[in-house]
Amino acid sequence: MRLQTASIVAVGSELLGTRRLDTNSLRLASTLERWGIELQSKSVVGDSVDALADEIRRRIERVDLVITTGGLGPTTDDVTRGAVAQALGRGTYRDESVVEHIRGLFASFDREMPEVNERQAEVIEGARVLRNDWGTAPALRLDVADGTTLFLLPGVPKEMEKLVDAHLEPWLESRLREPAGLEQRVLKIASVPESVVEERIAPAYERFGAENLAVLASPGDIKVFYRAMGIPIARRSRLDLMGEVLRNLLDGLGIYAEDEEATLEQVAGRKLAEAGRTVVTAESCTGGLVAQRLTRVPGSSAYFEGGVVTYSNRLKRELLDVPQAMLEEHGAVSEPVARAMAVGARDRYGVDYAISVTGIAGPGGGSAEKPVGLVHLGIAGPGESPESVVHERVRFPGDRGQIRLMTSQLALELLRRRLAAD
Repeated sequence: MRLQTASIVAVGSELLGTRRLDTNSLRLASTLERWGIELQSKSVVGDSVDALADEIRRRIERVDLVITTGGLGPTTDDVTRGAVAQALGRGTYRDESVVEHIRGLFASFDREMPEVNERQAEVIEGARVLRNDWGTAPALRLDVADGTTLFLLPGVPKEMEKLVDAHLEPWLESRLREPAGLEQRVLKIASVPESVVEERIAPAYERFGAENLAVLASPGDIKVFYRAMGIPIARRSRLDLMGEVLRNLLDGLGIYAEDEEATLEQVAGRKLAEAGRTVVTAESCTGGLVAQRLTRVPGSSAYFEGGVVTYSNRLKRELLDVPQAMLEEHGAVSEPVARAMAVGARDRYGVDYAISVTGIAGPGGGSAEKPVGLVHLGIAGPGESPESVVHERVRFPGDRGQIRLMTSQLALELLRRRLAAD
């Protein structure tokens, strides 16, 4: 029996609003991925028999496995059984053994079963009833003439998870024997435009297939995902090759991690700890965000000494020894001031490295010469020469929050690069 593709249909009008998340589809997607089944679609359909029947008809024509969640309860808006029966052109009947099972569940709590629960004993012709020991809604499994299989699972997450373990997983195992598996890896890059990354990896799309590569961008951060399917030995060999090719294509852009959960502050912090070095921050427009990110990492006290937020020129002078004449000549948002802030923080507080940030986060305060989004950053490292200070000038798009976030990301990336070079 073929079993390569699947669709998930979440049922319930409440899932179309803003107050209820469809977490069941995530759980099911994880199971399918582990078994190497390609998930072609996830959809949410409201409590409409006709709409759901139409969706079921479309799905069974396209995939090998359709899984629905929700709509198996006892109330009028629980329409899954009726909609699937309509889509398949089948009738339904009342299964007395299901009625007795539900009645027994109520009796176990010293309660009498309401008559409305008898609706849950309606079974679609040709369906196999899948016992539910954790709730009153039994699941159903149906085979369609063209080879497609449907699983109808309840929408209560705890019940659905139990039924996945009790019925879906064994069914998959009986047909696939061993999970072919989909495995995914990632390369993470900071403070590089998405378009630059896309251009670099273009040859990999042709070589490995566009469906096996994806670029996901967020402010100041790019993730390049690559995946392979098959038995473990084969897919890992292919992933090793894909990773080698992608790293070569991205050479020079600064891959900072190959772990999806790793953050830039963790990576920079680990490099500081391994080198036995210390750092402080001197921030203006980010208001302490760089320091906050560094201290978010457990154990950061081993390398992070502290930070100062010098929002005013007065505090830049008093806490960082930035000369008044420099501030008057160049303004607070300038390369000389960013360099002076970094050097002043490093020298005054006796650390190995200092990060400085000064800029215009907006929405006001910009000018033609110094527009909103303009930021100057400095990294002062060990040594007395001018080369010991790295400077970066950049203009970020977006609102105040985005500008501050991207600035903090670039500050940590500059520190990481400096540590790698030293």
